[in-house]
Amino acid sequence: MSIKRTSRRRVAVASASALVVLLGVGSFTVASAANHGNRGHEHTKRPTRPTATATASPSSTPTGETPATAAPAAPSSTSASATTSTSTTTSTTTSTTTAATAAGDVTLPPVNGQFDYQIGGAYTPVSSVKIVDRDRESKPVSGKYNVCYVNSFQTQPSEADFWTGSHDDLLLKKGGEYVEDSEWGEFLLDTSTAAKRTALAEIVGGWIDGCATAGFDAVEPDNLDTYSRSDGLLTKANNLAFAKLLVQKAHAKGLAIAQKNTADITKSEATTAGFDFAVAEECQVWTECDAYTDIYGDQVYEVEYTDNGKSAYTKACAAQGKDISVILRDRNVVASGNSKYYYENC
Repeated sequence: MSIKRTSRRRVAVASASALVVLLGVGSFTVASAANHGNRGHEHTKRPTRPTATATASPSSTPTGETPATAAPAAPSSTSASATTSTSTTTSTTTSTTTAATAAGDVTLPPVNGQFDYQIGGAYTPVSSVKIVDRDRESKPVSGKYNVCYVNSFQTQPSEADFWTGSHDDLLLKKGGEYVEDSEWGEFLLDTSTAAKRTALAEIVGGWIDGCATAGFDAVEPDNLDTYSRSDGLLTKANNLAFAKLLVQKAHAKGLAIAQKNTADITKSEATTAGFDFAVAEECQVWTECDAYTDIYGDQVYEVEYTDNGKSAYTKACAAQGKDISVILRDRNVVASGNSKYYYENC
């Protein structure tokens, strides 16, 4: 699965094989299913604010690993409401309370609890860690608050056949070709109509059900910002409407749910969608941490990355480290034991 942060990118493409015409920073392409390779679960962090490049759809099919589990069929329309104890630790800010009001009986992450971002590979966290964020195919950690990462607004590369087969109508298309996030070969889901959002929510909702069954406490739906990579085919309103359905699915199962990145979402929009907390990547680098703390108070979990140098992390610790959880991780968030692993908290 890919780690992504807010990216404001727009391009136009004439056809799958045509040159990508640049309209903003970054790019997307359109591609046919035949040219889309399964690359297994990717956890590589997306470059932020990338330098614009023109790319075309791949002409060859790279070989990837087989996913750990096949993409699930759409879940049953009947969902039981799970009940968990309400968190006794809540934010002291009114904004956080407001955002969580619609959640009902869900447990929020510990305020300023030490966070560990493990979506690039699961490993035993240090004892002081209170919150662990892992991929939906990993197991939660006993005795910790567990967040389940779900790639929710675009496809997992290893599941391309699942989507291009029986769910082809739920993929975003331009000129009859799939709109693809060209950096990682992931197709964008089509959230443009209520009917498609409902159908998508049944599929992604099934994954959220799986998170609850596995014993996670919360869910982190990634790629809320695909509208910024859709050449105007999707809107923020489309994605927020879909997000609201995912919030309802999560809350019905007793799971809290995070806003992932997307600093241009307002407090009103976040409250309407029903998000409970935020996971923000590199907000210090891009001076947008206030966009999250203004909404969620001290229930923001900030991840800075080593390839930006350490200064942003140091500034983040000084600026808000006493109020929110701030960590420094290697860009690929690899498992401990890997030579490129890095983890620090303040």
